[in-house]
Amino acid sequence: MNILVTGGAGYIGTELIRVLVQDKTVDRIVVYDNLSRQNYNLFSGAKLQDSSRIQFVKGELLDSRNLKKALKGIDVVYHLAARVTTPFANADAHLYEQINHWGTAELVYAVEESDVKKFIYASSVGVYGSSDMAVDEQTSPDPKTFYAISKLRGEEHVRRLFTKMDTYIFRCGNVYGYSPSMRFDAVINKFVFEANFEKRITIHGSGEQARTFIHIDLIARALANVLSENPAGGTYNLVERTLKVMDIVDELKQLIPELEFILINQHIKLNQLVIKPNEAINRQLDISNPKSLREEIEEFISKLSF
Repeated sequence: MNILVTGGAGYIGTELIRVLVQDKTVDRIVVYDNLSRQNYNLFSGAKLQDSSRIQFVKGELLDSRNLKKALKGIDVVYHLAARVTTPFANADAHLYEQINHWGTAELVYAVEESDVKKFIYASSVGVYGSSDMAVDEQTSPDPKTFYAISKLRGEEHVRRLFTKMDTYIFRCGNVYGYSPSMRFDAVINKFVFEANFEKRITIHGSGEQARTFIHIDLIARALANVLSENPAGGTYNLVERTLKVMDIVDELKQLIPELEFILINQHIKLNQLVIKPNEAINRQLDISNPKSLREEIEEFISKLSF
């Protein structure tokens, strides 16, 4: 089985590659990435197991010729490449449209002309917009940001593949946790960095706003398990736990007693988004976490350099 991972050098991609390379049924893994985030951690550090099976192709999603060349002989595509941001940010509309919308369209066009048998798209729970009530896959999307709008438009292109191959749209929760390629703009990762190195956290709003999260290890394992578990094609939410911002701060204060926090615009009620976990898909793809949030954060801090 040959696999292509767009955005394979990114946060989720790095951890997914580490899982896939341990699968003996995988013959070749093609990492397709433009390295726009200047993130080279996938290529450094300890040598990956059976690394001879991994190939890197530097390329753009809008480069249809390069895409078609990279897709030759590929059986499975993981589409992770995207212009990413925090869920409620709202800037760079053109970039989001170019990459998340039209880049996905170009990839789908190329896949339609290939021998690919399985397509897995990492979307975002941001497509639901904001809600004080828990939402699920039956909730109509109502994106509020340029980022979320572009991800939903990407989904619309991917849906064309539902009748042609095994196709999955996974709307991922806020990803957190240690990785050599982690993003420090994600809320938990940002808080851990600030708490460890600055001993002070900045909180926007009251801190009572809630988000739904999933640990990086769980999402990498779940995406890899699609290969062996073969769930029915469709659109699924991949989420684990819902936390208020102050819940995260409370756990950090238990680990770092001298931690201070500052509230900015405390009187403003910020948007929140709570996602109901899909218990069936979580069981099938093994999204189970024996660790508490405090244990995860403690482990995260232990992996920081100092």
